[in-house]
Amino acid sequence: MDDSKVVGGKVKKPGKRGRKPAKIDLKAKLERSRQSARECRARKKLRYQYLEELVSSRERAICALREELEMYKQWCMAMDQGKIPSEIKALLTGEEQNKSQQNSSRHTKAGKTDANSNS
Repeated sequence: MDDSKVVGGKVKKPGKRGRKPAKIDLKAKLERSRQSARECRARKKLRYQYLEELVSSRERAICALREELEMYKQWCMAMDQGKIPSEIKALLTGEEQNKSQQNSSRHTKAGKTDANSNS
């Protein structure tokens, strides 16, 4: 007789139960693995490049802040000696001009609203 078995009046064929083993081409599997590794290396390279750019931009920002801090230190030392740096004078006169311009624009706006309310 053949390899089939009779169980409970039914003929059973061997090897038909469960999942069939996948017939994977080993060369294709190896190529997929290599391609995945190449993509992983490319992503890693981009990630490191991004991080290096991020670090360098932060370092530039830190250098700029240090220079600004040094400038403020120089100004403070000059003011401690009784000298007023020209930069501070320029800042103060610029602020005074801005305040006077804002005040004059407020007065003109207030005058217009008063004129409108009297009409």
